Amino acid sequence: MNTDQQMQRDVLAELRLEPAIDTAQIEVTAEDGVVTLSGRLGSFGEKWHAEMAARRAPGVQTVVVALQVDLPVASQRSDADVAHAARFALQCATNLPKDEIIASVQSAWLTLSGSVEWDYQRRAALAAIRSLVGVRGLSDRIVIQPKVSSGVVQAQISSMFMSRAATGAHRIVVEVAGANVVLSGTVENFAARDLACRTAWSTPGVHHVVDNIHVTG
Repeated sequence: MNTDQQMQRDVLAELRLEPAIDTAQIEVTAEDGVVTLSGRLGSFGEKWHAEMAARRAPGVQTVVVALQVDLPVASQRSDADVAHAARFALQCATNLPKDEIIASVQSAWLTLSGSVEWDYQRRAALAAIRSLVGVRGLSDRIVIQPKVSSGVVQAQISSMFMSRAATGAHRIVVEVAGANVVLSGTVENFAARDLACRTAWSTPGVHHVVDNIHVTG
């Protein structure tokens, strides 16, 4: 088991391997697996790289980032300029959905909100703006929200009907509009209609289900 002193040395060694970090401005303390980084840096990018480097050190369980970002005069930008730069960077990222992520800035603190389908897209959005000049901090409010596919909902319903030895799944019509699902068609009993609706509700990404199924029995 690493001692606190050894962990402190390991974290400092990782920091020194990062050319993007001014290690002279960072103080490292370690206690029972918890590493605290304190000091003042000149960019948010440095702060992020410092945290990632500390996490790579062996034995580290938690990293407390008490680093402050003091932007030098040459790096200071208006909130409007930072917002425009962030918007441009997001638009240039080819693996991100267009106009799904919103960047807002207040006092040089940038917040990303909106939704994406995959976590790699969330991480790509953060990477796209992390090193922008003029950013003092970053808040991630991006939601991972899978897109709803009518084919997926239909397959889920068919699978559930088969597992319950029920019939009539093929007579259910599924329409998708955004996160809303509309079910229509016919089934033989109320139990089948209820099963179809509950299955649609359980599909990832579905926010609302409209039941237009007609019971013939």
